Amino acid sequence: MANTENAELVFAPLGGVGEIGMNFALYGYGPADTREWIVVDVGVTFPDTAHPGVDLILPDTRFIEENLDGLRGIVITHAHEDHYGALLDVWPKLKVPVWMTPFTAGLLEAKRQGEQNAPKIPATIYRAGEKFTIGPFEIEAVPVAHSIPEPMSLAITSPAGTVIHTGDWKIDPAPTIGPKTDEARFRAYGDKGVLALICDSTNALREGDSPSEVAVGEGLKGVIEKAKGRVAVTTFSSNVGRIISIAKAARDAGRQCLVLGRSLKRVIDVATELGYMDGLPEFIAEEDYGYIPRENLVVICTGSQGEPLAALAKLSRDEMKSVALTAGDTVVFSSRTIPGNEKAILEIKNRLIDLGMKIIEDGDALVHVSGHPRRSELRKMYEWVRPQIGVPVHGEAAHLVAQGSLMSMSGIGQVAQVRDGDMLRLWPGPATIIDQVPFGRLYKDGFLIGSDQAMGIRDRRKLSYAGHVAVNVVLDEKYELAGDPDLVAIGVAETDASGELLEDLMVDAAIGAVDSIPRQRRKDLDLVQEAVRRAVRGAANEAWGKKPLVTVFVTR
Repeated sequence: MANTENAELVFAPLGGVGEIGMNFALYGYGPADTREWIVVDVGVTFPDTAHPGVDLILPDTRFIEENLDGLRGIVITHAHEDHYGALLDVWPKLKVPVWMTPFTAGLLEAKRQGEQNAPKIPATIYRAGEKFTIGPFEIEAVPVAHSIPEPMSLAITSPAGTVIHTGDWKIDPAPTIGPKTDEARFRAYGDKGVLALICDSTNALREGDSPSEVAVGEGLKGVIEKAKGRVAVTTFSSNVGRIISIAKAARDAGRQCLVLGRSLKRVIDVATELGYMDGLPEFIAEEDYGYIPRENLVVICTGSQGEPLAALAKLSRDEMKSVALTAGDTVVFSSRTIPGNEKAILEIKNRLIDLGMKIIEDGDALVHVSGHPRRSELRKMYEWVRPQIGVPVHGEAAHLVAQGSLMSMSGIGQVAQVRDGDMLRLWPGPATIIDQVPFGRLYKDGFLIGSDQAMGIRDRRKLSYAGHVAVNVVLDEKYELAGDPDLVAIGVAETDASGELLEDLMVDAAIGAVDSIPRQRRKDLDLVQEAVRRAVRGAANEAWGKKPLVTVFVTR
């Protein structure tokens, strides 16, 4: 039994609280110096133009690595990238047992096979309604509706009481593949008494209830039936319920379906193995595309977030070997725009419009619904669970504050606003932030993972703005210049406003810098190097208005 003397129950998020994505939460129980910990979710977030060349952004797990003796296990709530996408990279540093559902395990294995040197992670499978024990915590998996198979909330019980960690959820009276959100279990916990509700805030700014997935299926069917030519539908590859909705809508409209995109095919393979695709007509092969009349076809494809290498982007550039869209076809965005992707999505839409496509998105017909609770659904959860403490998570500041005020207005006595790196004591006593723990971001860049400095991302960003200049200065035995310095400029403007070559101006500046140093002092090659570097940057700045990165080599 866990040590209950001087024990505390704490919650410490290292990602996902103050941002959308990269969810990583810690729960700790016991005295401060001998706490036992579990991790809930190990997610990633995706880079933008401020991170040139970066593949993925991972949570900095330094804090729990320093407390590995107390770490008892990891629980994954569902297989969205922002909840499990960092597991293959983070697990080798933690090496503890991992609990996940069959679908998550299947998707992780498919992903592992596609990655070089990915570790084999020992997974303990759990299913909806099951209970399991990790260290001092008894955990029950409570099924909820979301936009992926087998999403779970966790009821985490310790000697301090029960915490409900909702994960991603919504209330859907008619989900395509279930489960429904288990109101009876939440109410049963509410009746027993719940210490804290750690709750998804993604849609806390939106009033009302989310429409059902079945209604989205009807909306898609209407669009497909009206369309004259082919219909291409892009959606999140993990949304199996939506893939089924599209496939059924196509079937009901008398059309066949083709799937394009590696991640979609991977998800469909796992979902098929687990029986989720039973009863649907088979998808056609790419090579049969050309033989099917336009009005008999629906294409389900990746690329809803504007990813440049996904199927939709390739279709918009007409780069696919055996598949093309033509004027008069319809493209449906059955997805929402993740903040930061607006520009990339707009570029693809414009290219498709130029090709003569008709674009249909969320505002034109009911072709998408979010997997997260709106305000009426949040109120229902509070009413079922009746927690002593409410903690908004999964969101940016605006979402967290909106849910915090909704919690207060709905009668939750204590509302704790936390951000990444805060350690919140949930018990004993009132909810209080008692510590700040290390947190941050690590960058996956090719085969390596490290800080932005270790990965050279800061310099790469500077390079993308102002280029690079390399200068080689050779001094003879008397410390005079042995000829003009060699200079190579990459990504630098060619001439100044009057047509003078920038390289010539920078070489002149390098010569002037060496000449201005008394010969006796030129023996200090570091001094020469720094003088030349400053002079070359200054000359570029004066002529061009920008300061490139400058590397100088001085040899005698």
